[in-house]
Amino acid sequence: MASTYLSLHYHIVFGTKDRMPLIDTSWRPRLHEYLGGTVNGLGGIPEAIGGVADHVHLLVGLKSTHCLADFMRDLKKSATNWVHETIEHGDKFAWQNGYAAFTVSATSREAVREYIAKQEEHHRTKSFREEWIAMLERAGIVYDPRFLD
Repeated sequence: MASTYLSLHYHIVFGTKDRMPLIDTSWRPRLHEYLGGTVNGLGGIPEAIGGVADHVHLLVGLKSTHCLADFMRDLKKSATNWVHETIEHGDKFAWQNGYAAFTVSATSREAVREYIAKQEEHHRTKSFREEWIAMLERAGIVYDPRFLD
C-alpha cells in the first residue's frame, strides 16, 4: 500500500480534583470550546465535547504520531491554565491526575457523540462513579475500586 490510512478515535473522560463540582454552568460552554481549540492546536480533531460540573467527555481523532499520555498532559495543563487565568476564583481549579481513554470504531462514533451531548440529562440519574464503573466494565478494564475516587 502506497499510503497510510488511519481511523484513531478516542472517547476521553477526566474529572476535576476530588470530583469537586467546579465547572460552573456559567462558563462550562467556554471551557468545552477551549478544550476543542486546544485539541485542534495539538493536532487532533475535536469531534464532541461535553460534561457536567465534575468531569468532561471528549471524542477526538488523533494521528498515529500522537502519544496519548503526552496529549493528555498538554490538554489538561492548558485547560487548567485557561481556568486560572480566565475564570474568577479559578485559582482553586485542578484536574484529577488520571483519565480514561477508550478507542472508538468508526461505526460507533455517532453513538458516542450523542452520549456526550446528553451528559446533563444522563447525570440526573447516574453518578459519575456509576458511569465510570460501567464504562470500565463495558471496556473489560480491570480496576481497583480504591482508586476510582
